[in-house]
Amino acid sequence: MKWFTSIPQSLLAVILLAIPSSAQTYSNCNPLTGGTCPADSALGSSVTIDFTKGGSDSFTAQGSPSYTSNGAGFTVAKSGDSPQLTSKWYIMFGHVEVVSKAAPGAGIVSSFVLQSDDLDEIDWEWLGADPDQVQTNYFGKGQTTTYNRGAFSANSGSQSAYHTYTIDWTSTQIVWQIDGKTVRVLTPATAEANQYPQTPMQIKVGSWSGGDSANPAGTIAWAKGPTDYTKGPFTMYVKSIAVTDYSTGTQYKYTGTTGNWQNIQAVGGTISGNSNGKSPSSVSASAPAITSLSSGGPIPFQGTTLYPQATGTKSQYTVTYTNYPGLPSGWTVTQSGKVVPPSSAASDTHGNHASILAATCFIFGLTITGRLFS
Repeated sequence: MKWFTSIPQSLLAVILLAIPSSAQTYSNCNPLTGGTCPADSALGSSVTIDFTKGGSDSFTAQGSPSYTSNGAGFTVAKSGDSPQLTSKWYIMFGHVEVVSKAAPGAGIVSSFVLQSDDLDEIDWEWLGADPDQVQTNYFGKGQTTTYNRGAFSANSGSQSAYHTYTIDWTSTQIVWQIDGKTVRVLTPATAEANQYPQTPMQIKVGSWSGGDSANPAGTIAWAKGPTDYTKGPFTMYVKSIAVTDYSTGTQYKYTGTTGNWQNIQAVGGTISGNSNGKSPSSVSASAPAITSLSSGGPIPFQGTTLYPQATGTKSQYTVTYTNYPGLPSGWTVTQSGKVVPPSSAASDTHGNHASILAATCFIFGLTITGRLFS
C-alpha cells in the first residue's frame, strides 16, 4: 500500500471528498466562436447499456436518476427537478436506439437528444399532457430565431408501454423511427438553410417541467402546462440505450469554423469509417408526409435548472466533458459501457492500485497531475 500512503493527505482528502461533485465540467467553448476548444472524446465503437442493471460508466448524471428493474427513472416531483444523463463521449454520425416510456403529467417533458458543442441538435420530445403523440426536432448551430423545424408523429401509448425510438444520422440523412417504423426523414436539401446537424454529438436523456410556474408563459403553453406537482411524482423510464458511432478514433476535432462535417477530424480514425457498424444504407429513407409542424418550444438540456423561453436565441452552451478518453494505459470501455482494467494489471500490485485510482478519477472527472504514480 506504499502508493496509497505516499499520497499527501490533503490531496487524498480532495480526491475522496470531491468525487461526487466533480463529475461534470460546464464549458462555454463553442468551437465556431470560442477560439481553441478541447477536442471531443470519441466513442468510436458500439455500446449497449442496460439500465435495468444499474447505472453506467458511460454517462454522467444530474438530478439523481434512479435505477430499478424498470430501468433508469427520471422523476420530476417538485419545482426545479430536471434529472438527466449525459454521455461522456461523442459520436460523429451514428445509430442510437433508446427503449423508453415517457412521463405523464401536464407540463412534464421527456426528452432524448443528440447535441453538439456548436449547438447542432437532433431531438425526440414527449409532452406529458399528450400521451399519443411525439415531437421530433432539429437545430443547427444554435439558431433559434425560428421554431418551424419540429414535427409531430402519432405515438400511441407512449406513457403506458415501452417503445424503441431510433435516430439514424449520417451526412446524407437523419431518420427517426418508432419500433422500427420510419416516421420522419431529413436530408441536407430538405433542412432549413445551413441547419442540417453535422458535428460530433453527445447523448442526453431526461425529463423536466416545462409547465413550472417559474417558466415564461411561452414555455408553459408549449409544454401544455401548468404543472400540478400534487398529482405527481412524474417519471420517465429508460430501459436501455444502444449506440453505434459511425466514425472511428479517440477524439473529434474541429479544424475550422464552418461547422461542416468535412472540417471535423477523427484523431486516429476516419469519419464514417466504422465498417463494423450498421450500414446507413440499410435504413429506409421513406417516411409519411409531415402534416403538423411545431410553432414553438424551447431547446432542452442547456445546463439550466428551468428551461429557457420559447423565443429568442440560445445563450448558453452545452455541458462538455474534457476528461474522456483519459483512461490509464490499457484500460477500455466495453460494449456494455463499463470501464475495465487490462488483464495484465493484476500482476503488478503497484501499477494496479495506481490504475484503479487513475480510472476512478477518470470516471468522476478529476484531473491528477505531478508524480502521483511514480
